[in-house]
Amino acid sequence: MEQPELIIHLFRTEYRKIVAVLCKRFGFDQIETAEDIAADTFVTAAQTWPMRGIPPNPVAWLYNVAKNKARNHLQRETVFNEKVGPELIHTSSGLYEQDIDLSPQNINDSQLQMMFAICHPSIPAEAQIGLSLRILCGFGIDEIAAAFLSNKDTINKRLFRAKEKLRGGKVRIELPGAAELDERLDPVLRTIYLLFNEGYYSVSQNQVLRKELCFEAIRLCYMLIDNRETNKPTVNALLALMLFHASRFEARTGKNRELVLYDDQDTSLWDTDLISRGSYFFHCAASGDTLSKYHLEAGIAYWNTQKTDSIEKWESVLQLYNQLLAIEYSPVAALNRTYALSKTRGKEQAIMEAEQLTLENYTFYFILLGDLYTGIDTEMARKNLLKALSITKNTPDKEAIRRKIDLL
Repeated sequence: MEQPELIIHLFRTEYRKIVAVLCKRFGFDQIETAEDIAADTFVTAAQTWPMRGIPPNPVAWLYNVAKNKARNHLQRETVFNEKVGPELIHTSSGLYEQDIDLSPQNINDSQLQMMFAICHPSIPAEAQIGLSLRILCGFGIDEIAAAFLSNKDTINKRLFRAKEKLRGGKVRIELPGAAELDERLDPVLRTIYLLFNEGYYSVSQNQVLRKELCFEAIRLCYMLIDNRETNKPTVNALLALMLFHASRFEARTGKNRELVLYDDQDTSLWDTDLISRGSYFFHCAASGDTLSKYHLEAGIAYWNTQKTDSIEKWESVLQLYNQLLAIEYSPVAALNRTYALSKTRGKEQAIMEAEQLTLENYTFYFILLGDLYTGIDTEMARKNLLKALSITKNTPDKEAIRRKIDLL
C-alpha cells in the first residue's frame, strides 16, 4: 500500500481507537481535545513519513505519537490548572504515559463504553448515529453529511448540540450496571440497526448501497458480541440479520450500481460464508425467551438467503412479517410483506393490500406495484413505474426503471 493510501486506511481504523481511549481518559468534557490530538497525530504522520519513510510498525508509531501529544497536552499549564489539574493533583508526571493506555484490551473497552455514552437516550437517534459515525467509525463531517443527505453546517450543529447535551448531563463513559444494561442496550442496538439501514437502503444520488456503513454497523455489533456482559440474544439476532443481508451485497447491485431486485438477483453471487456466519449467530440468538424485532427480521433475512422458491419459504416469510408488524408496525415492512403475499396468495390480493398503504413518496412502493401489475394490467404497470421514475433521485435506478418500462 502506498503512503497516502496507508495513512487514509490507518485513519479509518485507528483514529476512532485513539479518540475512544483519550476521551475515556479525559472525560466527555474534553472530547474535542481527544479528537484534535488524534487528528493531529495523523497530520504529523503525513508530514513525517514522506521524509523519513514509513516506520516498521506504523500503528505503534501512531500510538506513541498520540501518547506524547496527550502527555504534552496534560502538561500544558492552562489545561492543567483549569480542567485536568484538579483531577490529577496527586498524580506525578511520571504516570502520564501509563495513563494513556493504548493496549488492545483498553482500546476495545473504551470503544464499547463510548458506544453506550454516545447512544445515551438523552440525545436524538439522528445525533446518536452521527456521533457514532464520527467517533466510533472515524467518518469525516463531509461523509456524515452525505450519509444524511445534509450539509456540513447542519451536521456540525447537530453534533455540537449532542455533545453539549451529553456534557450537560454529565454522561460517563462506562458500561451501564447490570440493572440498567438491557434498557441502555436498546438504543445502542437501534443506532447500529439504523446505521446499517443507512447503508443498505441508501438514497444518496448515485449509490443504492453503501457497504462501508453496513460493515461499520457489523463491526460495532461484533464488539458487543465479544463482551460477555453485552453478548445478549438480541445482539446475536441483530448481527445475524445484518450478515444475512450482507451475504447478498454483490448480487444486490448491477454493473451500473443500480439496485437489482430480489427476483432478478444472481444467486451465485450470494456469499455462503456470510450466510453460514449469520446462521451461527441466529442459532445463538435462540437462547433465552426473548423474541425481538431483530429475531423476526433475521428470520425473514434467513429465508431470503434460501435459493429454493418454495411455498414453505414464502409462507414462513409471510408469517414472520405478520408477527413483526404486530409488535412494531412499519409501512415499509408492510410493503415488503405484500411481496411475500404475492408469492403465497397471488398478485391480485397483494395489489389490493399494497394499494391501501399509499406510500406516495416511496420509490419502491411504485416499483413493487409496477411489478405486481406486470402480466395483469400493462397500463397500470406502466403508470406505477413512471411514477417511480419521477420520484427516484438515483441515476442508476432511473435507468433500471426505464428498462422495466421498455420491457412492458
